This record gives sequence, structure tokens and C-alpha cells, in this order.
Amino acid sequence: MKIAFTTSNGETIDQHFGQCQSFHIWEVGADQADFLEAVSVGEHGSDEEDRIAARAQLLSDCSIVYTMQIGGPAAAKLVAQKIHPMKTNNAVSLKETVEKFQEVLRGNPPPWIRKAMNKGKAIAFDED
Repeated sequence: MKIAFTTSNGETIDQHFGQCQSFHIWEVGADQADFLEAVSVGEHGSDEEDRIAARAQLLSDCSIVYTMQIGGPAAAKLVAQKIHPMKTNNAVSLKETVEKFQEVLRGNPPPWIRKAMNKGKAIAFDED
């Protein structure tokens, strides 16, 4: 699944969702994690609502956003697009966060993670 991180240096989750200049996008699975790209945030509109909406749209392919801080309106916009915000509250290692997340994936992930893993996948039903 694709996960976005708010980072200033690619090594630490140390940025506020609404203030970061770019998001680092990773593809994370139980046994492998790969950096995909850094997505720059441009100027989008003059008010906070437009900026939040533009950031959420940039991350529409992601299932989770790890950020040091995020406000309520921004978190609500992400949830509305089926993106789960994860707040660390402090600067933490991006690599260690990915490794801990992989441990959860290898075990018995909680329902919200299983749902996030299936984001964008069509559910097939047997027609009998």
C-alpha cells in the first residue's frame, strides 16, 4: 500500500501536514518497502480550505499519511478520501516507523489497516 510521510529530510517524520513542502511516498508491504517519489506541494488557493483540499488530492493514491501534526479539518478531509491520518506528535525515524508498520502487517493487522490495504481494489462477488 502507498503511504505518505511528512519529512524535511527523507529520514525523519518531522513536519506538520499543512506546512510541509513535500510528501515522501513509499510502497509498503509486509516484506518489502520502497521509496517511490517525493511529491512537491505547490501554492493552491488563498485560503486554508483550498490548501488542505489540494494536499488531500495530491495524496489520493495513498492509504495512510504519517505526519508529526495535523489539524482536525485536514484530518477530516483525508478521512473523507479514505486516507487514514497517523499523527506521531514528535519527530520520529521514518525507517523505524516503516519497520514497525511492516511488523503489524506480518501479524494480525487491525481492521482499519486491512481496509486501507484494500483501498482502490475492486471487490469481486461470485454470481451463482
